[in-house]
Amino acid sequence: MTAVSLGLLPDNATVAADGSLDVAGCRVADLAAEFGTPVFVYDEAHLRARCREAVGAFGRDRVIYATKAFLCKAMARLAYDEGLLLDVASGGELAVALAAGVPAGACTLHGNNKSVAELRAAIEAGVRHIVVDSFDELDRLDGLHAGSGATPSVLLRITPGVSAHTHEFIATGQDDSKFGFNLGNGDALRAVDRARRSAAVELVGLHCHIGSNVFDASSFAKAAAVMADFAVPLDLPELVLGGGLGVPYVGGEEAPTITQWGNVLLDACAALGVRSNVGVEPGRAIVASAAMTIYTVGTVKHIPDVRTYIAVDGGMSDNPRPVLYGSGYESFLPRAVTAERDMTARLVGKHCESGDVLSFAAKLPGDVAVGDLLAMPVTGAYGHSMGSNYNKITRPPVVFVRDGDARLVVRRETHDDLMITDVG
Repeated sequence: MTAVSLGLLPDNATVAADGSLDVAGCRVADLAAEFGTPVFVYDEAHLRARCREAVGAFGRDRVIYATKAFLCKAMARLAYDEGLLLDVASGGELAVALAAGVPAGACTLHGNNKSVAELRAAIEAGVRHIVVDSFDELDRLDGLHAGSGATPSVLLRITPGVSAHTHEFIATGQDDSKFGFNLGNGDALRAVDRARRSAAVELVGLHCHIGSNVFDASSFAKAAAVMADFAVPLDLPELVLGGGLGVPYVGGEEAPTITQWGNVLLDACAALGVRSNVGVEPGRAIVASAAMTIYTVGTVKHIPDVRTYIAVDGGMSDNPRPVLYGSGYESFLPRAVTAERDMTARLVGKHCESGDVLSFAAKLPGDVAVGDLLAMPVTGAYGHSMGSNYNKITRPPVVFVRDGDARLVVRRETHDDLMITDVG
């Protein structure tokens, strides 16, 4: 079995003369010694490069970073500084963005079941848009307007009836969806009519999203065509075609670049006569491949004629995607990046659950041993943000590395942190 594909590593990952791994001029072994394991390590220049590529492809103020993929104050500031707006999907995500110094006017609020409190907070803060998801939400906005007179700008989320080739849990554009106003049954047109007649909202555009981790650019073009048929006659100023662009997680996978995605979408919209400002909401494509998770091997258990289990000091609490979606990941030893991976093992975490699996058939060098560092690339999206405290495990720190410097942006949780909300 071959060595790990270097194309899966962050842009500024390099192999040192002794075969060990550096990221942005920082030796991974030194990072593990300083910050402990597990630890998320992000290549900051990689993050900035993807932000700039997106702005170059779509234009400034047309790219809205999907913060659900990965959010902390440092990431919010980075995205905003690079010319991106921020898509927040809860009051908590909005609070983090505002605490980072991002103006509310650079944020759009999403969510299929926004509370009155979340809507009120967004309106009072002055968010750029609220993406309305249901008739019940329009009712709530009517009530808030009656009390305050505020009239927020809104987009209507439309479910276009386009199925993306992705896991059913992260597909969002098909008719059977909890998200948005259904286009096929007439709800979308009814929502437009109601919003246009309402004094409680200012309808400025439409929104759609077909799914997450989509590899086929033609799926996006198909969604654009369906949305254009609906949007062009309405002649609204904004049309947001969502995010969902996939990234390679394992060797042999290929996905469009952000630039290629932009060319497909914008060419399709131009050909379809779309005059609206076209926006997008990338998340995974910005952050996923910028990061790796570094673990320490704690147990190597060979069961003859069955399998080998390798257990690390993290697991489903810092990366639930393999458990939730059956997602594949690669793994390797930072001490020997280019070593042949001639052993197949089940890579598991430390949680009290047999389903706590990070890789069902991990390829690793046969000499992997207790105490080794183990790296898992492409963990920059939906790891930290979907993390949990299962078994009361403390969540890992997040470190940004750049030009030989390592910066702690999220500290490791402590046992005291676990008890802050426990009032006994």
